[in-house]
Amino acid sequence: MRCWRSGCLIDIGVRVQGEQALAGGGTGHVKTYLGLDGFRFGWVAAWIDERGDHGFDYSPGLTRLLAMPHARAMIDMPIGLQPSGYRACDLRARELVGPAVFLGARRDLWTFPDMAAANRHYWKHEGKGRGVSAQLWNIRDKIREVDEIMTPERQATIGEAHPELIFRNLASGVRLAKKTSAEGRGQRIVLLAQRGFTRLPEWLTQRHGTGIGRDDLTDACACAIAARDSTQRVGENEIDPRGLRMEINY
Repeated sequence: MRCWRSGCLIDIGVRVQGEQALAGGGTGHVKTYLGLDGFRFGWVAAWIDERGDHGFDYSPGLTRLLAMPHARAMIDMPIGLQPSGYRACDLRARELVGPAVFLGARRDLWTFPDMAAANRHYWKHEGKGRGVSAQLWNIRDKIREVDEIMTPERQATIGEAHPELIFRNLASGVRLAKKTSAEGRGQRIVLLAQRGFTRLPEWLTQRHGTGIGRDDLTDACACAIAARDSTQRVGENEIDPRGLRMEINY
């Protein structure tokens, strides 16, 4: 059963169970783990608790989703930004999974009027080839949104993750087919089902009309698995000027 509430499509069959499980969040009897990814119109969140109940929700902003009680959350968006240069965690992650990791997230990125202006600035001050890609430019407002809500204290329970690092770990280092291919999508759905997200294929049919992409929902599920299971990260103990750790969990 589905319904619309506050502009959000909710899977009632899962959501009701989840709200019972969410009582107490990370300190009650049932711990719940949250994964978040951005999409065109906002954010999608997938959650799973230690009993195996799981569900998803979405919202134009992060605040309501992060208000869901959780023991730990992982978000597919940079946390911790330098004013210039590339983050060491991004460089290491790119070594492992390639160009799925976008380089060049910086705290002033959203202050430029357009991508050309941003790149002229970075090329002048950091050198040719040190600009930003269209993919990174297109998520600059979401990077800013995350930066505005994060504090060193919140980072104790909210971390940065990267879905392709997570899938690499779930597959024991075996290279998966591209996530845009039917084979690659199938491989990722199987890996997530093995870790508890058995309803993902059903959810993928419910997302139509929401703006949520297939990869967005799949990646949110991967981030929830990392929130529950992750003990590994890439990074070199870098701290940004606001005291945020720059690291990617998987």
